[in-house]
Amino acid sequence: MLIEKSRIDEANHQLSNKHQRQFDYVAADVKNLDEVIQKIQAFNIAIPSWALGTGGTRFGRFSGGGEPRTLEEKIEDVGAIHALNKSSNSISLHIPWDIPSNADAIKAVAAHHGLRFDAVNSNTFQDQKDQSLSYKFGSLHHSDKAVRKQAVEHNIEVIKYGVELGSNALSVWLADGSSFPGQLNFRNAFQNTLESLQEIYAALPQDWKVWVEYKPYEPYFYSTTIGDWGQSLLLANKLGPKASTLVDLGHHLPNTNIEQIVSLLLMEGKLAGFHFNDSKYGDDDLTVGSINPYQLFLIFNELVEGMDARGMAHATSIGWMIDASHNVKDPIEDLLQSVEAIKIAYAQALLVDTAALKQAQESNDAVAAQEILQAAYRTDVRPLIAEARLREGGALNPLGVYRSLDVRSNLIKERGQNTVATGL
Repeated sequence: MLIEKSRIDEANHQLSNKHQRQFDYVAADVKNLDEVIQKIQAFNIAIPSWALGTGGTRFGRFSGGGEPRTLEEKIEDVGAIHALNKSSNSISLHIPWDIPSNADAIKAVAAHHGLRFDAVNSNTFQDQKDQSLSYKFGSLHHSDKAVRKQAVEHNIEVIKYGVELGSNALSVWLADGSSFPGQLNFRNAFQNTLESLQEIYAALPQDWKVWVEYKPYEPYFYSTTIGDWGQSLLLANKLGPKASTLVDLGHHLPNTNIEQIVSLLLMEGKLAGFHFNDSKYGDDDLTVGSINPYQLFLIFNELVEGMDARGMAHATSIGWMIDASHNVKDPIEDLLQSVEAIKIAYAQALLVDTAALKQAQESNDAVAAQEILQAAYRTDVRPLIAEARLREGGALNPLGVYRSLDVRSNLIKERGQNTVATGL
């Protein structure tokens, strides 16, 4: 459904006095205020097409109703998110869950909602209908060359869909691995994966990139063929300049120092981008910032510092996308919360006194370094983000407007209570 601009403006008018007081209070202490606001305005996070439906666990899935039944309806939902937050101007498709039957028509629908297409994602972690060979024992790493060929051809097909939509990146995540010792020859599996990826790499258009994702475990529990950032980086280096490492925040063992990882990947020019979520135990795919917002801030502190050191544009030099599962929440509400959490961490990182922090680091003053970081982290930057949204034509309180318009009830009336989004 389209959210009328007049309804957003009406809600903003009701909050304008309160917002102005809060904004003036925070803005008074922000150096380079206009520059900070402009950077927040420019920063957008892609929404994945698979995140518009209710997620599930191994034991059940409980739909909230009104889920998008088609790719067009998924685009409409992302359009509603972007209309509210003005920070989600692209959608990332998962093939074959969301194959566009008519690329020109789909692009027109997206453009109508002010959206473009981000990276396209392949899927060799599931067997698809009418698929000749099974991925039960892996895809790109499989011992059977015929299975590897099938997986390679699927990825090349995904690239072709992406070209039609105006995308310029392929995201590859493999479930390939083993559950028991001795089941797999590690070196052969890695070499098979490399050779498969080289075939896919050779099919990339001139201006395209391939993002190699990693994950330490699940669905297999003894080994994963691309199990950590080092293995992904090794593959990316062997593939060439169009390949880089994609970091999913949930794809790490507990207590992993993700901020150190992204700092080094940036230094090497091999950080593709992010899949944002949060976790308590493993790959929980929870709402961004719901468990450990301080870690998210620390990651963004390294990102801002590292990107500035390399002269990179924060908003466009790498990819930013949410990858979460909404098991008990309204997916649109969850995505609004996630985007807000990402922008809060980014805005806080922009407020770090980098000169003072560098001085503290060079003098080994751990106390001062902590104070500098936590001064930025404890700043309530929400009024700055709201002001950036307001200047872009969005809502001061996106979630509040979404609820006041009773969007979910309207979607249920339009689509039905028992709809299930494709891919779920």
